[in-house]
Amino acid sequence: MNTEAVSDYLVNWLREKVQAAGCRGLILGISGGIDSAVAAALAKQAFPDDCLGLLMPCESSAEDLQDGLLLVESLDMHYHIINLEEAYRALLKELAHAIDLPEDSGRLVRANVKPRLRMTSLYYMAQAHQYLVMGTSNKSEITVGYATKYGDNGVDLQVLGDLRKEQVYALARYLNIPEQLITKAPSAGLWGGQTDEGEMGFTYRELDEYIRTGAGATELVGKIQTMYERSAHKRSVPPIAVLPAGMGEA
Repeated sequence: MNTEAVSDYLVNWLREKVQAAGCRGLILGISGGIDSAVAAALAKQAFPDDCLGLLMPCESSAEDLQDGLLLVESLDMHYHIINLEEAYRALLKELAHAIDLPEDSGRLVRANVKPRLRMTSLYYMAQAHQYLVMGTSNKSEITVGYATKYGDNGVDLQVLGDLRKEQVYALARYLNIPEQLITKAPSAGLWGGQTDEGEMGFTYRELDEYIRTGAGATELVGKIQTMYERSAHKRSVPPIAVLPAGMGEA
């Protein structure tokens, strides 16, 4: 991959999309991971004075917050820390009055509230600043639906959406992302010890190879294809129930 050409293209693409929307700049969530780091670096190049990063800890690890701060400081990027833990716990407390979920089986349901609170925070700030919300999902994650609907995929732009995870790493090195963000295990930070690859059940290397060539072990290919099919709703807008001709008329 020609990383310089890809970087230049994506920076220009961001400028075009923001201008077409009549907006002033970009905002994104900073997780402390590789994807948000690369997206932030591109946003900073596109809009040096009009890009904003939000660090939104919500029962997150101290390491993620430290890595996020390392990134925004290395980019000299405007940022705010929005602590969502109190709001998260208060909302879960109210929801528990309606349904009491078991500890184990309800873990993912509760965890998915976190990215949806982050999405709400991003759009609050985006509207206030007249910015677009930039997503950080890559092609590998999008292929298997590894995202929370109306959470981390509730965005205006997906600048990394056509890049496999391996390509994101290549771009990270070109953009001089801090090494400790490049070498840390990818994680959505949904709960302690959670990793992307552990939750998916295969590695990004295996997934990227399948996306690139269609090749892989039979069991692996079957699992990826199943995840792709089951997550189709995450890659499309909500369907509209279109009435037959004449049915809705007087």
